[in-house]
Amino acid sequence: MKTTFFVEYYGKQIDQETLIKEAKSIWTKNGNNDANLKSLNLYIKPEENTAYYVFNDDETGSFVIE
Repeated sequence: MKTTFFVEYYGKQIDQETLIKEAKSIWTKNGNNDANLKSLNLYIKPEENTAYYVFNDDETGSFVIE
């Protein structure tokens, strides 16, 4: 089964793939290897225009949803 997930808010739309791609790019920009990313949890807060992430149940942060 193929699933596509979208978040729509304030006239904007963003899909799951874009959110995951952005989070993974943060992981690698911080000097980490893709193979070391074992889990990724994303929390979307449209009212703050922000996505919060947790890498490997340990490292946290956020990025602006554009």
